[in-house]
Amino acid sequence: MARSRLTPERESELYSAVLDLLGEVGYEALTMDAVAARTRSSKATLYRQWGSKPELVVKALRHNKPVQLAEIDTGSLRGDFHAVLQRTDDCQMEKNSALMRGLGQAVHSNPDLFQALRELLIEPELTGLGLMLQRAVDRGEVRPDNPALSFLPHMMIGAFAARELVEDRTVDQAFLIDYAEAVVFPALGV
Repeated sequence: MARSRLTPERESELYSAVLDLLGEVGYEALTMDAVAARTRSSKATLYRQWGSKPELVVKALRHNKPVQLAEIDTGSLRGDFHAVLQRTDDCQMEKNSALMRGLGQAVHSNPDLFQALRELLIEPELTGLGLMLQRAVDRGEVRPDNPALSFLPHMMIGAFAARELVEDRTVDQAFLIDYAEAVVFPALGV
């Protein structure tokens, strides 16, 4: 789908409006009509640019990500992890967590949303994480046969879910750093 008619500024404005609406009404109640009204655009334009509500929502989330994991290379896994965390603040992390919780519920009844999340957000992040871990293996920081390598995504996702369930608090930078130092790095032998 051609997207040449939107300037980067306009695209960013549209994505911001989508995320605001998503936070206000949730995925199920979010409509292309509401996005069109909020952004002063036509529904036809939205469908021409993004094709579907799931694709628009996931691309808005992707656009909002402050960092792509594959881009981070400080020379050490610990440094890479800290660099990732320093590129977002606690407020944005809380907002993103709330959006992802809402979408986590919505994927159960929206297979198109699940597919878009997998293709446009989850798979690229897993690929980036894999590259980050492979560099750590190549540098000799992590043994290539370390069984924890394949569970790192699960550990990180678990940290987000467990913090809220166990402590009724959102994840923040300090928690993730402590979690990495106490759980992730020891599991990886770093």
